[in-house]
Amino acid sequence: MNIVLLHYAAPPVVGGVESVMSRHARLMVRAGHHVRIVAGRGKNTDERLIFSEVREVDSRHPEVLALKADLDAGQIPPGFEPLVERITSQLLALIDNADRVIAHNVCSLNKNLALTVALHRISENQAKPRFILWHHDLAWTTPRYRHELHNGYPWDLLRKDWPWADQVVVSEPRRRELAGLLNVSPDRIRVIPNGVDVREFLKLDAQTEGLRQQLQLSTSAPLMLLPVRITPRKNIELALRVLAVLRRQFRNAQLIVTGPLGPHNPANQQYFERLLALRAELQIEEAAHFLAEVTDQAISDEVVADLYQLADLLFLPSREEGFGIPILEGGLAGIPIFCADIPALRELGGQQANYFPPDAVPERVAGQIAEVLTSSPVYALRKRVLQGYSWDQIYENLIAPLLEKG
Repeated sequence: MNIVLLHYAAPPVVGGVESVMSRHARLMVRAGHHVRIVAGRGKNTDERLIFSEVREVDSRHPEVLALKADLDAGQIPPGFEPLVERITSQLLALIDNADRVIAHNVCSLNKNLALTVALHRISENQAKPRFILWHHDLAWTTPRYRHELHNGYPWDLLRKDWPWADQVVVSEPRRRELAGLLNVSPDRIRVIPNGVDVREFLKLDAQTEGLRQQLQLSTSAPLMLLPVRITPRKNIELALRVLAVLRRQFRNAQLIVTGPLGPHNPANQQYFERLLALRAELQIEEAAHFLAEVTDQAISDEVVADLYQLADLLFLPSREEGFGIPILEGGLAGIPIFCADIPALRELGGQQANYFPPDAVPERVAGQIAEVLTSSPVYALRKRVLQGYSWDQIYENLIAPLLEKG
C-alpha cells in the first residue's frame, strides 16, 4: 500500500506530532507499506522512507505567516486563493499514486488554512486516495486559539465533518470534544492513542527483545523473575507451585528462571527433569520459562539486567545462600522482592523485602504477592502501559485495521 503522511513539519524538527508521525511511518514500513512523508520542513531521517518537501505546507513559511495575520483578524487576504492553488497543485503531484493520505493536525488547527482548504478540495473531489484526518489538537475547543477563529469560510472547515474521510483522535476526551464540534456521533470517530517503544525506552538488548517477543512477556501480569542457576538449593519447585496458584487470580502470571544448570553437580540434570515434570503436572508449560531450554545462547549480565526492568517482582525461594546479589539488583531495579526468610537474604532485604519460609505453603506465598500487587498503583499503571500503549500493539490492533479498511 502507498501511504502519504502529511504535517507542517517532520523530523528532525522536534515536536510531539512530528515524533508520532515518524513512529507511524516506521511501523508502516516495517509492515511492508511504501511510505512518503510530506512536510514543509524536515529531511529524510530513514532511508526506508521518502521525504518530500513542500515549503508552503510549513506553518512558519513567510507567506503563510503573512496571510495568517489577516486571517486571524477575520480577513481573507488577496493572496490566500493563489496559495491554495499552489499547494493543491504540489500535493496532487505527490499523492497521485497514494492509497491513503494521513493528515496530522492540519485539518483541525488554523496554522495554515490554505493547506486545510487545499486538502478539503482534493479529498472532496477524488475517490482515491482515502483520507484519514488525524487530530491531536482542536483549535475550536482550545481557548488560546479562539480569538483567531471566525465564523464562515475557511475557519469553519476546522469544525465541519468531512464525511468521505476517516476521523481519528488520540484520546477519549478528544473524541468527545470532536464529536460535539462536528455534531456527529462519537462512533464516527476512532480513538488511536500515542504509545511508547518499550525496547527503546528501556534500552533493551537485542536478545532481550527477542525473548520478550518470543515469550510474549508484555502480556504477563505479573512477571516473576528468578535469576538463579538450576540447582536444588534454589528451591525452584516452590516458584512453580506459587505460580500455579497465582494464576488462579492473575491468569497471565509468568515466571522466568534465567540461569543454566549448575555446573558442578551431575544431579542437577535430574533436578531439572523433575522441574519440567512438575511444570507439566501443574499445567503451566506456557507460563514458566527456563531460559536454559528457550535459547542456546548464553544469557549475558546485560540481558539479566534488562529482565529486571521488565519484571514486576523478584522471587527468590532459596533454601540456602551465603549472600544474595539478586536482592541488591532488585532493590536497584525498584521492584518488590519476595524471598525466603533465611539469614543472608534477611540481612540484605531488611524491612524492605517480603519474606516466607522456604517450605511455605504455595497458597500463602501467592496470597502475599497478590496483596502487594493489587494495592500497588505503580504495578497497575505499568501493566496498563505495557499491555495497551506499546507501539507494536497499537499498530497491530488499531492502525493496521484502519489502513486496511475498504
